[in-house]
Amino acid sequence: MLTINDFPSYKLIPHSTLITKLKRISTQLGGPDIYVKRDDTNFLGGGGSKLRKLEFYLGAALQAGCDTIIAMGAMQSNHARLSAAAALHAGFNCEIILGRKVPRDDSDYLHNGNLLLDRIMGVTIHETDAAADLMVLALARKAELESLGKRVYIVPFGGSCALGSLGYVSCAFEIAKQEQQMGVNFDSIVLANGSSGTHAGLLAGCELIGSTAKVIGYNVLKPIADTLPVTSQITQEIFDLLQSEKLVDESKIHLDDSYLGAGYGIPTDSMREVVRLMAHEEGLFLDPVYSGKAFAGLVADIKQGKFAGQRNILFMMTGGAPGLYAYQSEF
Repeated sequence: MLTINDFPSYKLIPHSTLITKLKRISTQLGGPDIYVKRDDTNFLGGGGSKLRKLEFYLGAALQAGCDTIIAMGAMQSNHARLSAAAALHAGFNCEIILGRKVPRDDSDYLHNGNLLLDRIMGVTIHETDAAADLMVLALARKAELESLGKRVYIVPFGGSCALGSLGYVSCAFEIAKQEQQMGVNFDSIVLANGSSGTHAGLLAGCELIGSTAKVIGYNVLKPIADTLPVTSQITQEIFDLLQSEKLVDESKIHLDDSYLGAGYGIPTDSMREVVRLMAHEEGLFLDPVYSGKAFAGLVADIKQGKFAGQRNILFMMTGGAPGLYAYQSEF
C-alpha cells in the first residue's frame, strides 16, 4: 500500500489547523460539545479547505513540468479563488473559468466577494453561462495554450477527485493525532458536501486509521440521489490510488439534504440564522454557500435530538467567508 508521502505535493498549509471548542453555542444547545476545525484559516489567498487538495494538484503539475494552471467553478467559487492564489504563489500562470451556476445577477454577486479577489490577483478570467460544460471549455483552452507552447494542468471542478482528496485523507490522520493530544474522541465529524471530495477524503482516511467517528455530510450542491454515488466513487478511487485492498462501505456514507434549500448557492433562512449565531456568539464567520448550510443542519439536528448520546462533535469549518460580501443583501 502507498502512503500520502508517495505523491508529490507543494506545501500550502505549514502546520495543523486549530481545533477549538464552541463553548457558548455548545452551552446554548445543551447537547454534545461542538468543536470546529479551522480549515478556514487564512494561510494564503483568503484561506479555505481547498488548499489541502491543491497541495497535491500543484505537486503533480510541478512534476509534469507545467507552467499554467486552469481551474473552474461557479461565479463565486472559493475553489477558483484559492486555485489562482496557490498557482501564483507556486510560480504558475493561472486562468479560471467561471460559470453562472447560481441564479443571481445582483451587483454584489457579480462584482464583489471571491470575484473581487480574483480580479485583484490579475488572473485571466473566462465567464460563461449556466449551461456551459466547464471541463469542455477548460480542455479547449488547454489546447489553445499548448498550441502556443504552454504546458497546462487542469484542476478538476471543486478539486474533487481521488488525487486532491488525499488532502483530506491526510486531514483525517491530523484529526486523530489532535484527538490524542487533546484527550478528546469525536463521535461525529460534520461537514458540507458539495462536490464530494472532502467528504470522501475524510471517510477514506477514517477508514484507513480505524476511526469510529461517523463522517456526516450535509448536502449543499445536489440531493442525496446524486451525491451518494459520487461520494462512493471518489472514496473507492482513493483506496485504489493508495493501492489499498479496502472497499467502500456505502452504509458509512451519511448524507442529509434536508438543509439544501432550493439549490446550490441559494440562501435559506436557517443558513442566515446560524451565520449570525456563529458571528455573535463565537466571533467566527461561516460562509453562505457551504459551511453556513451545513452548520444550520447540525444545529437543527442537535435541537431535534438526532445527536443524542454523542459527547463530542467536530465541525469542519472549510472557509469561504469572502462569499459573504457577495451575499450582503441577505444579511
